[in-house]
Amino acid sequence: MAVATREVVSVPPTTTILGAVEAMTTHGFRRLPVTDPGTQRLRGILTAGDIIDFMGGGTRFNLVQVKHRGNLIAALNESVREIMTTQLVTLPPTASLTDAVDLIVGKKTGGLPIINEDTVLSGIVTERDIMRAFCAERSTLKVEDIMTTSLHVTTPETPIAIVTREMVSHRFRRLPVVRDEVLFGIVTSTDIMKYIGGGRVFDRMVTGDVSDVMNLPVRTLINGSLHTTTPEKSINEVAREMLSKKVGALPVIEDSRLVGLVTEFDCVRAFAQR
Repeated sequence: MAVATREVVSVPPTTTILGAVEAMTTHGFRRLPVTDPGTQRLRGILTAGDIIDFMGGGTRFNLVQVKHRGNLIAALNESVREIMTTQLVTLPPTASLTDAVDLIVGKKTGGLPIINEDTVLSGIVTERDIMRAFCAERSTLKVEDIMTTSLHVTTPETPIAIVTREMVSHRFRRLPVVRDEVLFGIVTSTDIMKYIGGGRVFDRMVTGDVSDVMNLPVRTLINGSLHTTTPEKSINEVAREMLSKKVGALPVIEDSRLVGLVTEFDCVRAFAQR
């Protein structure tokens, strides 16, 4: 609880999917607890991964494609309970920082709700919170020691529908976008979530069918700011950069080429192994 967020924003299960996504976009959240309005008992959590699953990446897309016959607007007005994650990994308020790190690394999850014995939500701790707590500790490791080098990439012209399916099937939160071996940008699950929550998705609607937006090229989602790093930087320095820029990952560039990707999770795992 010393590093967790205690004043947690949550929504009731009756909130529409659109309303929940708008709240996540407004607050800059990647996950949103769903609680009973009276008791604040935790019922589920909505993540950016759930949203890209709903947008065409996985089984939640059935809500759009089958129940609403492709009508995205109708599906967005369903209650958030239809797509939220209910199989939760949680922590008690008495858990230690080590307990949180072990679960985040072991379960490969980006955040853990903290609940008391009555399942009432007490807080939430994320990998970003953990990284912030550890980044002041000096490490001799460099970015090249912890980065992922076997990268799955996509192209600027790839349809959003294909990108969401790849992200869900491989459990990726982000994909580098590459053209002619040059990094064009990076698309994240948060970018796709903001596409809905910020209202841009409705600007692209012609027929109201989900294909209006999902067949668009992924470059539609990429903004102009691209933050990168280099292999020789210390993990302390790159952790501070991710915190200051409020990003979950940095592409690693060497000799103008993409050679890897370093994420908050990589940093947490590296700090934890010490």
